[in-house]
Amino acid sequence: MKRLTRSTTDRWIAGICGGIGEYLEIDPNVIRVIWVIFTVPTGFLPGIIIYILLWILLPEEGQARPVGGTFGEA
Repeated sequence: MKRLTRSTTDRWIAGICGGIGEYLEIDPNVIRVIWVIFTVPTGFLPGIIIYILLWILLPEEGQARPVGGTFGEA
């Protein structure tokens, strides 16, 4: 099962673009270019806020899952 995570191998800052690239199976540099194209014309703030939120919300590749069973287990 594929999970969206922050990359530990292809990262410049936090591994967000690398993780999205791995998840979508495309070159992470394409994601970085799209990110810049989105961020620059919008005045940087929306792109930076979204990046920081993803940095907080996405687990790093290889991190342990939360303790506990899966939904529906008895």
